[in-house]
Amino acid sequence: MKEIAIITGGNSAEYKISLSSANVVLKNLNKKKYNGTIINIKDNNWIAEINGNKIEVNKEDFSVTNKGDKILFDFIFMALHGPPAENGEIQPYFDNLNLAYSSCNPEVSSQTFNKIECNKLLTEFGFICANSYSYKKGEDIIPKEIIEKVGLPCFVKPNQAGSSFGISKVKKENEIEKAIEKALEHDNEVLIEQFIDGIELSCGVIWNNNKVKALPITEIVSKNEFFDFEAKYQGLSEEITPARINSELSTNIQKTTEEVYKKMNLRGICRIDFIVMNNIPYIIEINTIPGLSEESILPKQAKEAGFSLSELFDICIENTINK
Repeated sequence: MKEIAIITGGNSAEYKISLSSANVVLKNLNKKKYNGTIINIKDNNWIAEINGNKIEVNKEDFSVTNKGDKILFDFIFMALHGPPAENGEIQPYFDNLNLAYSSCNPEVSSQTFNKIECNKLLTEFGFICANSYSYKKGEDIIPKEIIEKVGLPCFVKPNQAGSSFGISKVKKENEIEKAIEKALEHDNEVLIEQFIDGIELSCGVIWNNNKVKALPITEIVSKNEFFDFEAKYQGLSEEITPARINSELSTNIQKTTEEVYKKMNLRGICRIDFIVMNNIPYIIEINTIPGLSEESILPKQAKEAGFSLSELFDICIENTINK
């Protein structure tokens, strides 16, 4: 019986979503193979939850002592969205303890969480991203310069944040400054992107049987202006799996997803988001720790692929340890 630590919590606006993901992981772990323990990390407080008891984690060896029994973990399942997991901050701690974990290594996590750096890398690898403009807190805001680069409408988003927090769709020049201020509430750097008018698609991807495997594609139809927090988590979107696209485009998206996984050196369960305009897939975002809550996209894709969540998590744990 392997001991699995399910890491959740964090310090970002995605805290509650992380808790939901962690509970889904705990509920669906194969009880014959794994004993799961949720560990909530918030600031310097690392608390394990065992049978209703809250126990402080010994950070020297990442152990928990419950009623005199010391638990040492065999594997870390990352269900923490945003910092300190999705941006790579916590991974060196586990690397130093020689503990395997389900997410990307610190370098890759840092690169993918930084949207500006990620887009540069993707472009260098030959993938297609939206035209963009980057802004740092304290710089002069020059709307005309921004519009010249990305056009209108455009999206203004925090460079390092998830779940669509702080994102605005800007249609007029006089809205740009307010949108940047909103994004700055979540990060000191802002990404302003060209509006890609097309079909929004999302494709999960895993490592299984020594190869990269894309999952079925989900089509996202938002009832709001775009796929914002309300659309994602409060039922204001229709998520259709498999996507209503032709087989040629579907194959293209899945192949692109697999190539991104390989070239970006991703690991574990990931999800790549696209918008397709004029039959061209633009990569919008790489999610290295995608949501696993009941409302999340990836569990639906796993089901369509014929995997139960228990099987999906088993694949993730066993293949990550072996890889």
